[in-house]
Amino acid sequence: MNSENYISKIWQRGIFENRVVFCTGGSGDICSSQVRALVYLGANACIVGRNKQKAERVAADIANARPGANVLGIGNVDVRKIEALEAAVSKCVSTLGGIDFVIAGAAGNFLAPFVQLSTNAFKSVIDIDLMGSWNTVKTTVPHLLDSVAKYPGAGDYEGGRIIFISATLQYTGVPLNTHGVVAKAGVDALSAQLAIELGPRGVTSNVIAPGMIQSTEGERRLFRNSGIDMVRRVPTGRLGTIKDVNNATVFLLAETGDYVNGTVQVVDGAAWRIGAQVTTGVEYPASVLVEPKILKL
Repeated sequence: MNSENYISKIWQRGIFENRVVFCTGGSGDICSSQVRALVYLGANACIVGRNKQKAERVAADIANARPGANVLGIGNVDVRKIEALEAAVSKCVSTLGGIDFVIAGAAGNFLAPFVQLSTNAFKSVIDIDLMGSWNTVKTTVPHLLDSVAKYPGAGDYEGGRIIFISATLQYTGVPLNTHGVVAKAGVDALSAQLAIELGPRGVTSNVIAPGMIQSTEGERRLFRNSGIDMVRRVPTGRLGTIKDVNNATVFLLAETGDYVNGTVQVVDGAAWRIGAQVTTGVEYPASVLVEPKILKL
């Protein structure tokens, strides 16, 4: 893959040399691209996911971004189970020597009206998005603190940084996504709290909230065949690209992000400012006026 497709030329090669990024949801379209950009700029990486074959295949592909790159793919990891993450973190550290950056990107979502949403379905998304983010950070923070201690000083060596992958739907609320709205609001709050509590220890915590990013699973599943002209609903006049998300990622992890902590970096061309219909494309209120079903909890 041509590097110009996923990272801007303004970033200097080698700025992340010797650094290690640990990424949950790393087999996904957005997170794998973020990791690819960091590897291209010098980092080594560990990506984790549910599917073992996919994680290993994506890791091998990412490693092609830079000669000599070491990218570890670990599958069979359910972020809802902290023991699974503990094992993945241990393998990452023993193989790559530590962890300097964490990207918490594992997520699950679907569309369903509240009256048909079971308690188990609601809990499942909360567990994957919010508890998965908690488990990711809880298991990696000791190594982030080691990174800070090893390379102290602003601008000397950027380490001890967390990025959560969130969304924009919780800023206005959207039809058919109570579970996703609540989960992502929790992720935003978790990041803010970590900025307060870990900031004095040298660790920064920020959120990237992508909007509609073209050629990703979300765009393919929800909008590609919907007949909705999404471009007209974005003030910037285009859909986002993985390069847009990657540039925000590099900004937060490089020296440029030294004094950026506790923020939400929305990457959506200001689409969220227009409101909920931009992010779902569903008919409202017809979509929520459905006959309730009795679902097992």
